[in-house]
Amino acid sequence: MTTVKSTKSCAIVVTYRPDITALLKLLGQLNKEVDFIVVDNGSVDIEYIAESIYVYKRCKNLIRLDENVGLAKALNYGIDWAIENECDFVFLFDQDSSLCDLFISRMIAAYEDARGYSKKGIAAVGPRLINPQSMRQTPFKLFNRLVLRSDRPFANSTTHFTADFLITSGTLIVLEHFADIGGMKENYFIDNVDLEWCFRAKSKSYDLVGTDGAVLYHAIGERSLSPLVQAGIMAQHNPSRTYYSSRNRIHLYSVSYSPLGWKIRDVVRFSLKTLWLLISSPDRKLYWQNILSGIRDAKSLS
Repeated sequence: MTTVKSTKSCAIVVTYRPDITALLKLLGQLNKEVDFIVVDNGSVDIEYIAESIYVYKRCKNLIRLDENVGLAKALNYGIDWAIENECDFVFLFDQDSSLCDLFISRMIAAYEDARGYSKKGIAAVGPRLINPQSMRQTPFKLFNRLVLRSDRPFANSTTHFTADFLITSGTLIVLEHFADIGGMKENYFIDNVDLEWCFRAKSKSYDLVGTDGAVLYHAIGERSLSPLVQAGIMAQHNPSRTYYSSRNRIHLYSVSYSPLGWKIRDVVRFSLKTLWLLISSPDRKLYWQNILSGIRDAKSLS
């Protein structure tokens, strides 16, 4: 009789000045299925909500960072904790995401179902993303193809899809491959951290799989009346975030493992977004200053 190896999972929720209602809703959903830790990025009021976090029995730790060290470094703190505690899988979450029922078990089942069809191994699995504001589904994208650029079946599956990119929140990372791929790029601080890590994983021949087996409700960016935002062409962020997104994408254009198809399409997207902000935003001057600063500082990244 074959013995099936049991697996251990942990969820990591990174917070920064969280909306306590949305955060506790997410933690309550996780508490039904999986152990979790919270990594707080220097929120001044974290002590006031710590008791509400620890009330959940499956909360294993609240890591309080003294300052905002960025999303990437906070994720690495959490992943290091999970590795030290001998986890096989880690789930990454933003503080304002919401889950379908049985999210964790559905994600693990998707991984187990797909892993036999992967040659080198699966680095990560991502859920189907639905924007709760518009109920628009986000496709699983491929960047190095002129056709079949999204929702291309993985191994002829009807529920799993090949992907070149998975957003951070909701993603299951397989820790046996993490050392080979490497951690999140900490000097990116916040934007495009997931994009860079996914490109690195793909460059090492690991598969990324998206699945319809689980759904994550999550809005990328802020609400906006921009037709480009509503069409899903770009995300709306405040001017300070535009600095990081501009800097990091310019750096990604220069790295060898970024797909050429993504570079071509993103140059167009970046140009459209910049033009739209300069035409339509009352904060156009501040946006322009942050975009220029980001482009200038991209060469400082390694």
